[in-house]
Amino acid sequence: MNISVELTLSPLQDNFETPIIDFIKALRASGLRVMENPLSTQVYGPFDVVMDLVQTELKEVFEAVDQGLLFMKIVKSDRSQYEPHF
Repeated sequence: MNISVELTLSPLQDNFETPIIDFIKALRASGLRVMENPLSTQVYGPFDVVMDLVQTELKEVFEAVDQGLLFMKIVKSDRSQYEPHF
């Protein structure tokens, strides 16, 4: 089963850029399809692979920040090819 996951990481501290950049670079290095925009990062792929990646990298980034918040949306399908029809 493929999923689409949207992640928005918000370290609740000053000097927040480095943890966000490191988190995104780790997601990119996974070999999964990763797309970014100014507000969030999307990861697409098999459920177990994506969720294991998110869990591993979230633990890493939470260890690197004093306080942090992650918003996550999960869709049960690969939405990476979505294009609006309007």
